[in-house]
Amino acid sequence: MPPKIARLAGIGAYGACAAFIALFALLAYVSRHTATGGMTNALAAVTWISLGLVFVSLIAVHVVIGRRLMELAQGGSYPV
Repeated sequence: MPPKIARLAGIGAYGACAAFIALFALLAYVSRHTATGGMTNALAAVTWISLGLVFVSLIAVHVVIGRRLMELAQGGSYPV
């Protein structure tokens, strides 16, 4: 993979992490309990925990991929 493309892909992986954080924040905001309705507090907490675990794992994978691509862009070798 050419270094310029690897660098762009690495930056894209980090950008995906930011998008995951924004999506989690939006879903947490939408699923909160309000005075006029919404989910109960218990269901909101379960939703936040379950979505949080999914988003944390996605972010961790993208950080690892982003680091590897940045290393590859700086002249690192790609293991076969």
